[in-house]
Amino acid sequence: MNSYGSSEEHQPLTWVRGHAIYAAHALVGVYVLAMIATAILSAAGVRGMLEWLPFVSERVLKGEIWRVLTYGLLSPPSLWFAIEMVMLVWFGRELEKFYGRRKFLLLYAGIYLAPPILLSLVGLWQPTYLAGRSGSFGLFIAFATLYPNVAFFFNILAKWLALILVGIYSLMALSSRDTTGLIYLWTTVGFAFAFVRDQQGLLSLPSFRRPPGQRPSPAPARAEEKPRTNQKLSSSSMAEVDALLDKIAQSGIGSLTAQERAKLDAARSEMVKRSKSSEPAAAS
Repeated sequence: MNSYGSSEEHQPLTWVRGHAIYAAHALVGVYVLAMIATAILSAAGVRGMLEWLPFVSERVLKGEIWRVLTYGLLSPPSLWFAIEMVMLVWFGRELEKFYGRRKFLLLYAGIYLAPPILLSLVGLWQPTYLAGRSGSFGLFIAFATLYPNVAFFFNILAKWLALILVGIYSLMALSSRDTTGLIYLWTTVGFAFAFVRDQQGLLSLPSFRRPPGQRPSPAPARAEEKPRTNQKLSSSSMAEVDALLDKIAQSGIGSLTAQERAKLDAARSEMVKRSKSSEPAAAS
């Protein structure tokens, strides 16, 4: 699980004092800087700038599209923020090692962008709000789907831990009537699971492209059919030759009729031709 891939996509971005730095570390660096900026602006009483960051469906539908990208940057310092960053580094690094940098960033982009896009559609009927989500839990679901039998604390397998956490978070959202939280949870979980299954070849995503017209397979050439016919003729003629040889052994060559002698001569001449044709091939 910790081995590097052979291509540059699977290698670290850089090394710092012997430590490998991956794209997952760079993402954590962005979130940490955003958290520090949030704490400083809040302490200075400059909260007007922070109001431009969270996802608000009403404002997104009015044209403030950047909120789809910036909602995760509004993260005040907390213990849960630290846990999310640890999850992002740990699981993101392992997924990046396995899939390579490009596919990992594609996976993370889907986990991060799919919820606000879906919540924008929900916002047509009900206003939705989203902020401070890094998508680290979606990376854990992708990791558990890729490595379902990895043991965590108390020897709980990753697949069972993922099911337990998804169930608990779903019940928490239902009990508090948090529709936005429930949609966010299942969107990230569904995308992460589908991405890994698709990469494993266990999930076929629908294709909306028109299939190209299929040309009828060309009829087999006559040249290919002739050897089959010759094979059938040669096998049947060899059977007749064997019968003729048995007759000669029992009753002598004088017992053959004129037609039988003609068949025997034809078979002998055919064997002579085959022996001559095979000599150049053997010589080459």
